[in-house]
Amino acid sequence: MKLRIPALATGLCALTLALGACGAVDTGTGGGSSGGGATSGSSAEAGGIPRPASCDDDTPYVAVALPNLTNPYYVAMKKGFEDAGAENGFKVEVQIADDDDANQLAQAQSMLQKKPCALALNAVKSEPGAAIVKAANDAGVPVFAVNVGIDPDALQSQGASIVQYLGADNVAGGRQTAEQVLKDLGADAALKIGFVTEPDETPTQMRDQGFEDAIKANANAEVVAKVDGNVKPDDSLRATTEMLSGNPDINVIFASTGPASYGALQALGANSQVKVYGFCAAETTLTEQYPGCVAQEPAVYGADVVEQIRAWVDGGTPEKEILKPLKMFTVGETPGPGEVG
Repeated sequence: MKLRIPALATGLCALTLALGACGAVDTGTGGGSSGGGATSGSSAEAGGIPRPASCDDDTPYVAVALPNLTNPYYVAMKKGFEDAGAENGFKVEVQIADDDDANQLAQAQSMLQKKPCALALNAVKSEPGAAIVKAANDAGVPVFAVNVGIDPDALQSQGASIVQYLGADNVAGGRQTAEQVLKDLGADAALKIGFVTEPDETPTQMRDQGFEDAIKANANAEVVAKVDGNVKPDDSLRATTEMLSGNPDINVIFASTGPASYGALQALGANSQVKVYGFCAAETTLTEQYPGCVAQEPAVYGADVVEQIRAWVDGGTPEKEILKPLKMFTVGETPGPGEVG
């Protein structure tokens, strides 16, 4: 989703320019300055990756770009970045894009002007995130992507690359959830399944695929509808209501994000026989109506990215991809504040 952009370009106009010549984007990994443009001055290489001179500062500056703080997931992740930054001797700045691709691009460009040692990027969307990666590459700043993978085709079209991707094993999370459905409801139960998902984000696409692949073990299971919950509780409530109105035979909902799980549960009401499975709603107790969910640990992810940057600055070679396992919760259990979908 991205292309090269002037360092001071801002707003929707910059995003349009960035998208003009690209196709899609990638979790593609590699050297932090593969774009070949101007650099912020590298003092050496760390782990085979050119290292900005600012990494040698007494307190190196690390830029962090997150989508929003309305989702508890990102509140936890922000704290993870800030706490681990202090513990590892970094000055961490976190910018919040309010779910706006153009705003996130402008924020990243502003932070790149300050010559960070590294950029940690949780893109608003997978494809537009490639423009941010390209801008960082041209500034000679390595990119450590977290949670949302950057679309590989978009990265390739721009000649851009990230150093590392760290996030949940989303395929495994979807598969775990489907296996719990089969365990609870029966390996040959007649299942009419509706998805409340987000079709334009790489993590949710992977979760959906993992669920669909595993649920095929039951020949009587059928996915009958998919709706876009936009990773927001209110949007998920409306989308679930509309989905059930058009598909009254649905008896299982797979919600591929925490906000989708919460919104779906609100749409059902206490007397509904529909079961909701998916990625965990924040601090919501599992019930007979909500029998199973898997949880990520975003505060841990933020801390882990900082520690990966610290190890790289100290001369280590980052793994190209780190996939974290998910926790399963069942009836009677309650995910903690930092255990969310």
